[in-house]
Amino acid sequence: MDRPTNHARLLAWVDEVAKMVRPDEVVGCDGSQDEYDRMLQVMIDSGLAVRLNHGRRPDSVLFRSDPSDVARVENRTYIASRTREAAGPTNNWIDPDDLKATMRGLYDGCMSGRTMYVIPFSMGPIGSSISKIGVEITDSPYVVANMHIMTRVGGTVLDVLGEDGEFIPCLHSVGKPLAEGERDEGWPSAPLDQKYIAHFPEERLIWSYGSGYGGNALLGKKCLALRIASATARAEGWLAEHMLILKLTNPEGRSKYIAGAFPSACGKTNLAMLVPTLPGWKVETVGDDIAWMRFDVDGQLRAISPEAGFFGVAPGTSVESNPNAMAALASNTIFTNVALTEDGDVWWEDIGHDPPGTLVDWRGNQWEPGSKDPAAHPNARFTVPAAQCPVIAPEWEDPQGVPISAILFGGRRAGVVPLAIEAFDWNHGVFLGSIAGSEITAAALDLEAGTVRRDPMAMLPFCGYHMADYLAHWVSLGAAHDPNKLPSIFSVNWFRKDEDGDWLWPGYGDNSRVLAWIFDRCDGHGEARETAIGRMPTVDALAWPTGVAEAAKRELLAVDSEGWLGEIESIREHYARLGDRLPVALHEQLEQMEQQLRVSSPS
Repeated sequence: MDRPTNHARLLAWVDEVAKMVRPDEVVGCDGSQDEYDRMLQVMIDSGLAVRLNHGRRPDSVLFRSDPSDVARVENRTYIASRTREAAGPTNNWIDPDDLKATMRGLYDGCMSGRTMYVIPFSMGPIGSSISKIGVEITDSPYVVANMHIMTRVGGTVLDVLGEDGEFIPCLHSVGKPLAEGERDEGWPSAPLDQKYIAHFPEERLIWSYGSGYGGNALLGKKCLALRIASATARAEGWLAEHMLILKLTNPEGRSKYIAGAFPSACGKTNLAMLVPTLPGWKVETVGDDIAWMRFDVDGQLRAISPEAGFFGVAPGTSVESNPNAMAALASNTIFTNVALTEDGDVWWEDIGHDPPGTLVDWRGNQWEPGSKDPAAHPNARFTVPAAQCPVIAPEWEDPQGVPISAILFGGRRAGVVPLAIEAFDWNHGVFLGSIAGSEITAAALDLEAGTVRRDPMAMLPFCGYHMADYLAHWVSLGAAHDPNKLPSIFSVNWFRKDEDGDWLWPGYGDNSRVLAWIFDRCDGHGEARETAIGRMPTVDALAWPTGVAEAAKRELLAVDSEGWLGEIESIREHYARLGDRLPVALHEQLEQMEQQLRVSSPS
């Protein structure tokens, strides 16, 4: 590394791993630009990466992964807590001793013929009291380069760690040892049945084997920042959440910070980088994916984004949907599984313009417009420094975090759930978050179209312990703090449709009109009416965009009592799945809502 460390436990762990995986060389990562450039060049020279046209996309590269290694592998992701009950019914569980025995067998000699990289990294600004330090060992230069963007890497992390500081050990291998003289013929990874993404929450330990892609391999992301951090947060009294953080400034120049949890395909990154259509309002980005939130000594909930970059889905990103993301991607970006144009640039579906002639698709094959298969994989990604976002908030790296005024929960719902609801209080807000989810838009193997897939706080795939205990943690934090200082909680739904399947709400930049109402409600202003499901904007409370018909306005802000009553049994089934550890407060919220709906229902 660029400076040595005397941290005995770190040195002993690195030595232990090296003896097990038997690499040809061990390299400590320093986080420098030279190191980043070297990693990319190694992969370009080996044929695993393509350097893009500097004139079109400066300092950027394209990777193509193996078709078997293109996304998170949830069915191979484990919470190996000491008991099955601690992991809960929504996580995959294996006895930790059994899992370690299996994985040690796979790790044995797995880095033969490769370099073992040791990456000291900070999740969050280096030295912040909200941040955590991890050390990832990997045999993938792709991981090293991406971790440079997504985290803070280098010797200054070791300075903060000192000789006995706490760190989270993260061990990763692509699971493809090389014989003497052998080289990678393509993207290295192991067969699916040998892939393991394992979390040991009591030990604050992560082991990953067999995948080189995304959150399976960039262990600071979902593995540390959510699964391990959520368990840590419960023990230490804070929150690790799958949330964006944005700064919202009104025409008078006053600002508030808003966190928001949305399942995949609900426009979370787009909202974080919103370009408001409401005159005089401004949105700036603090983070697009993960929020760590702690109460300060005054009882104010403060948040940081633990990440230093964006690892976003490329397909669907365009100048219309997210102009700020497109501007950020203009240079210095790692692309994975998008298409390559004839002039050395990138293309993906819904980028906003037609494919410019013949492409090379994400599999490396020639692709022409009209082909039945997509040119870019649906989960194709970009990795880009957050600092390149043109609307990055000046305080995005404030070690104290930003004060959170409001928390949003959302999902993709064509019906029932209105445009906006303000929770009556903290527990009611936790209830709204606990029942959030999205409708399945097409027939699936296990769910019919229109079925609601519940995803509490958008954390179902990412909670590192029992989901009922997670919801109880939210309830307990509210009870432990001054209710007058707690953030207000809202439910939002940008995806309502009419009977013909047409959108009732235009979305994108017009979502700022709902954010403006939320801003005012946090100040005790803004018109609202009390309903059985929460406080809702009056029709006159919103600055409606041009073209929204009066009937659509009424439907967007209506309480569909029959629809909500029809969901009660679904919510009860959802709660039953979480078991008897679910806090009583949430059952009480459900009963109260049902009673109020029956009183207000016209039938």
